[in-house]
Amino acid sequence: MGHQRTLLLQGPMGPFFERLAAVLRAQGQTVWKVNFNGGDDHFFKGPGRIQFRAPLAAWPHRIRELLAELNIDALVLFGQSRHLHAQAIAAANEIGIPVYVFEEGYFRPDYVTLECGGVNAESSLPTDAAFYRQLDIEPPHAPQATGQSFASMAQCAIRYGMAMHSAQKHYPHYTHHRSLSPMPEGLLWLRGDWRKWKYRWLERRDWAALTAPERRKRFFLVPLQVQNDSQIVHHSRYDSMLPFMDDVLESFAARADHGDWLVFKHHPMDRPYNDFTHQIAAAAAKYGLSERVRYVHDLHLPTLLKAAKGVITVNSTTGLQALFHGTPVVTLGDAFYNVPGLVQVGHLDQFWAQPHAVDTDLFQRYRAYVIRETQLNASFYADAPGLSSSTVIKRRDALAASSPKDAAQASA
Repeated sequence: MGHQRTLLLQGPMGPFFERLAAVLRAQGQTVWKVNFNGGDDHFFKGPGRIQFRAPLAAWPHRIRELLAELNIDALVLFGQSRHLHAQAIAAANEIGIPVYVFEEGYFRPDYVTLECGGVNAESSLPTDAAFYRQLDIEPPHAPQATGQSFASMAQCAIRYGMAMHSAQKHYPHYTHHRSLSPMPEGLLWLRGDWRKWKYRWLERRDWAALTAPERRKRFFLVPLQVQNDSQIVHHSRYDSMLPFMDDVLESFAARADHGDWLVFKHHPMDRPYNDFTHQIAAAAAKYGLSERVRYVHDLHLPTLLKAAKGVITVNSTTGLQALFHGTPVVTLGDAFYNVPGLVQVGHLDQFWAQPHAVDTDLFQRYRAYVIRETQLNASFYADAPGLSSSTVIKRRDALAASSPKDAAQASA
């Protein structure tokens, strides 16, 4: 039996949740959405809009009122770690209302994630390799291209930020989880664009060195995550990238082969905000690694992943991309793909000398299962083929019937 009365909270910046509401209504559901700021209002103007303008301290009581008064049987949101959402999830869990969480795709660019209960480190996906090894599952079909681009995402972010800023007087108590002030953010992204072209020019020699035949499988790649990524803040022992980088450098200096290099790659979404050139250079010098450490920004990631000897990450989905290219991965945080036999978890000192070969069969079974159970062929910021039919309804109802962990336990 499908849900009939759905409450949406904050979605990704853009019209995705308004389109989702239309799909749900076309299936006969009643849908409401809580808006917390002018950006939410800008992208969701339709029926069922509820504006929360009270002090944030009133939200835990208000969400419980809404769940009861509207007789809600499904809660849907994007960004489970946002404070308002964490409080709403707790309220829904108290009375047994299922929570459906959207997130960026585990396999990008043409997927988005939808799971019941939580995503990433809160995912219900099994972590037992035996569960995946016994699966008889068809490889997934190639997804339909959504046409998602950085420009479309940036346009949504700019429109959202401007609308939020212009409506501040109507939402005096709201504080966004990150700054979206139009003028400072605009200047930062101009700086980010300048850095992109600057490093594209400066890194020509790094590209030649790292892709040379003699360097293939003689460097380890460290794809950095966004500095304030909720995956770092909430699901690792690190509070930023800096202590993570220091741990990696210290271990590399003590344990790695002296002929190997270490390559840090900056996250493109963090380009406007941070540049770790001086910090990495200082730390490399401290450990006597100045000649063996590279810091790059805009080199082609898939090529680096294929050529690397191994990949070190906290819990980035780039780890899945590395496995796809047959490159071993070690994770230093809570990752939903921390499956023994698929990745090495936490054993950094041993990784330098003995990165375990990727179990290709296990990864293909894992990938097929994750795509089937959690991925929608859609985009938050462009065309969304996964929302053009009842795909969302079917996926959500399947999640409501049984979680992947339930299936894993049943097969044990």
